[in-house]
Amino acid sequence: MQKEIRTIYLIIIDIFLINLAFYLAFYLRFDGILPPEYFPKYLDNILAITVIKISVFYYFKLYKSLWEYASIEELVQIVVAAVVANAAILSYLFIKQIHLPRSIYILVAMIDVMLIGGVRFSYRALRRVNNGDFKISSNKKRVMIIGAGDAGAMVIKELKNHKDLNSRPVAVIDDDEKKEGQRINGVPVLGQRWDIVSVARKKKIDEIIIAMPSANKKDIREIVEECKRTKCKLKILPGVFELIDGKVTINDIRDVQIEDLLGREQVKLNIEEISGYLKNKKVLVTGGGGSIGSELCRQIAKFKPSELIILDIYENNAYDLQNELKRKYKDLNLKVVIASIRERGRIDEVMDKLKPDVVFHAAAHKHVPLMEDNSKEAVKNNVFGTLNVAQAADKYGVKKFVLISTDKAVNPTNVMGTTKRICEMIVQSIDKVSKTEFVAVRFGNVLGSNGSVIPLFKKQIAEGGPVTVTHPEIIRYFMTIPEAAQLVIQAGAMAQGGEIFVLDMGEPVKIVDLARDLIKLSGFEPDVDIPIEFIGLRPGEKLYEELLLDEEGITSTRHEKIFIGRPIFSDYKLLIKKLDNLRNVMNRCSDDELKDYLSEIVPTYKRADYEKGDLRKISLAEIAVSK
Repeated sequence: MQKEIRTIYLIIIDIFLINLAFYLAFYLRFDGILPPEYFPKYLDNILAITVIKISVFYYFKLYKSLWEYASIEELVQIVVAAVVANAAILSYLFIKQIHLPRSIYILVAMIDVMLIGGVRFSYRALRRVNNGDFKISSNKKRVMIIGAGDAGAMVIKELKNHKDLNSRPVAVIDDDEKKEGQRINGVPVLGQRWDIVSVARKKKIDEIIIAMPSANKKDIREIVEECKRTKCKLKILPGVFELIDGKVTINDIRDVQIEDLLGREQVKLNIEEISGYLKNKKVLVTGGGGSIGSELCRQIAKFKPSELIILDIYENNAYDLQNELKRKYKDLNLKVVIASIRERGRIDEVMDKLKPDVVFHAAAHKHVPLMEDNSKEAVKNNVFGTLNVAQAADKYGVKKFVLISTDKAVNPTNVMGTTKRICEMIVQSIDKVSKTEFVAVRFGNVLGSNGSVIPLFKKQIAEGGPVTVTHPEIIRYFMTIPEAAQLVIQAGAMAQGGEIFVLDMGEPVKIVDLARDLIKLSGFEPDVDIPIEFIGLRPGEKLYEELLLDEEGITSTRHEKIFIGRPIFSDYKLLIKKLDNLRNVMNRCSDDELKDYLSEIVPTYKRADYEKGDLRKISLAEIAVSK
């Protein structure tokens, strides 16, 4: 009801202003005299003129806009409406053979814009005065915007329009020298990225918002590193890949995350190549409710498989993912199977009944310390679970089988890594005797996955610390969950059988640096507000992880982030014999005896707390050998 009343008020005001515009136009045109040969003609048609103009204004939605948020778009709207309305009046009077001086129409249009626009923008100004917008409040957060483009301007506008945020934009930073000294929506551009620290100190900035959605990851990382030198809270506007429609709202702004510090660029996928083996195919994902498995399902759903099958032992995760995918992909043929990969009969039943074309095997126990204490469970699930799925894939004619492996499988010092190396051996050897294309994809740690270090650090920070790190020199490779899933899918498209694909993890990261960054991003000072404690390496943990065995070598592929390790194991019959013995050892012997036998299957398995090794940062690109 209030909305209708406001519209009626605006129409009444506009009726008065429309006619006032004509009066002023005649007054100005004829030096304060209302000419008897023209003014009566206007009065005779005043009703029609008013109705025509109000109708045009209504058509251009001048009564629909929220004028408290009026901006340049609304001003353009008023100008266009005034021009069209006066053109309509000219046409009407011409049809009736009523002629007024041409200057009258021009003057009326100009006065319409001033009066109609003036009333509406005055309404916005009055609201801002009433809301105290022009009062300098010491309670408001002082905000610096980085990026003087369209996104930055829209962020400033949003901050000013949403008083509940209690934020006041006071400075803009941009690397374009031409913009320095200029103002955007009333906020001055005070410098370039290397001025961030000094401007933040001078302007007493509380919060920094990075508004550069089209910037590359390298630039974002460098800017974040500069911002970290301040004590300001950091927020960021997502990139153009996340902002699908390109529109910015205050809800899009999020806290800067560890992912933003990695500086990893968006993965480039060969869509045509991927579509060739996923589109209109039945795709099964084991461990589909887990961190990697669920993201694989999200990515696969985009390629329109004829059926997507989520297999998981834990029904809660599978249920949540099922609901998510049903909301996002209305036409997706989705099936959820609750099953354990340990149960050979159940896996055979699923494969026989559903007959998938492609299998992504992501189900595994992956927590290193837990698997050290529960080594038999690791063997049951990782080794024999993988064997069950692989043999069923071979038996029921799966075209492509992709194993998700880990860098911990290389020269393993723990049970989890050793079992994953055996999984790779299963895949490499069964490929030689099967029509199915079996491949493995090996990569390092995934940010934010279940059990990864980031959720642990966040929880410790929320509890006030301390943040625990095992060793000051421990390093790890990291990538994001979507990046890992996309590269796995791309590697699957490139597979011909027997390969171990190795993903380029970029530069390794010191875990202690990761902890410090996360503490800073949470608004605290490391070792001041939140202490960092070193607790010692856990059993089976290395200081560093490797991506390749020495004898594997590496060759590049047509994708810049995917490499191939040379197959080094292919005796399937020998492996099956060893696995039969492993089963007997697992059922009859102690954990120590089991670990001893694992080292017979995987000679590179060294039971130690850690190996120092060479900590030099080296990327896969450095050691790649061209094909």
